[in-house]
Amino acid sequence: MTVLRVYERYLGRLIYGVFVFILFAVLALFIFFDMLSELESVSGKYTTLVAFIHVMLEAPTRIYEVLPIAVLISAIYVLSQLASQSEFTILRVAGLNTRQALFSLFKLAVPLVLVTFVFGEFIGPRAEEFAQKVKLEAIGATVSSGFRSGVWVKDRDKEPEGEVTRFVNVAGLRPDQSITGVTIYEFDPSYRLSVIRVAKEGRYQGSQSWQLSDVSETRFIELPRAAGNGADALVPHFRAQKVSFPTQTMRSELTPQILAVLLVSPERMSTLDLFRYIRHLRDNKQDTQRYEIAFWKKVVYPLTLFVMVALALPFAYLHARAGAVGIKVFGGIMLGLSFHLANTLFSHVGLLHTWPPIVSALVPGTLYLLIALGALRWVDRH
Repeated sequence: MTVLRVYERYLGRLIYGVFVFILFAVLALFIFFDMLSELESVSGKYTTLVAFIHVMLEAPTRIYEVLPIAVLISAIYVLSQLASQSEFTILRVAGLNTRQALFSLFKLAVPLVLVTFVFGEFIGPRAEEFAQKVKLEAIGATVSSGFRSGVWVKDRDKEPEGEVTRFVNVAGLRPDQSITGVTIYEFDPSYRLSVIRVAKEGRYQGSQSWQLSDVSETRFIELPRAAGNGADALVPHFRAQKVSFPTQTMRSELTPQILAVLLVSPERMSTLDLFRYIRHLRDNKQDTQRYEIAFWKKVVYPLTLFVMVALALPFAYLHARAGAVGIKVFGGIMLGLSFHLANTLFSHVGLLHTWPPIVSALVPGTLYLLIALGALRWVDRH
């Protein structure tokens, strides 16, 4: 393990101290605006207190989202202060070159990268899911997709007569992860519709098993074809048989974790949950690009903190006469916001133009890293 030098400890103490202050200041601002937005939904059991709890449970996700911007602002502020007081100039005279300064900032960013990873993988997704459940329980609603018909999921299962393909429509997902308004269209190995199953609700029993209640089944049974009928369209080849069951067990690869995408957007899911859902979509030959982009963004996002400190370093080479510290900090805020917007923009552009997901995730960070390295080269020469 590399031992931090004296100036690195001093620099780290300053940056971490300012970082905590800026993070809480930015977080408080987001919480204030989120609370104003939630007040519009306050009614009945969804009281102001419940709305506040909902907003506070979303705070870990907000921390994850603003961490790179907070790191950039804090690093720019500290380095600008050191430049205005000629402390950074003294370090340069003592032998600190640009490469060493950049490497030192990278070392100081490592703990913050780990913090970002923990919030993005463990704290944020779980808190976000719980926040949605708290709100749904208060207003007594279920979650469904943006479509009026609910969410559609493709599923497969192996039965003695062969592989069965299902198209499952779920009208809603309750906070306890039970599903309501279930309609299942089941196709045989020849892709002929064999069963239409409608259930009032379903509960997951574990081991890829669902218990459906109040089930109504319509089965399509093929009739033996009489000789000489040929291809007469008026002669029925199937007959429908309708049966009902109070409960029925259905084996399926679908799990509440897969359906939890209704509660949490892909950008706010953990990498593991995204990986599982992508695998499910691939197994059912469905489009995975949106979720793959979200997956690679989650992988790359903590590493953007290295880009942020690289962007901040050129400000240390600008002396006080080149502008006040406040102006530099304002420039850092604009730079951080532009990075955030570019990160979102390239996700949509990559999805629209079907770029490789990893390219959509890497382009913003790579672009801003090149800008930082170009700025460092310029200030180093001048």
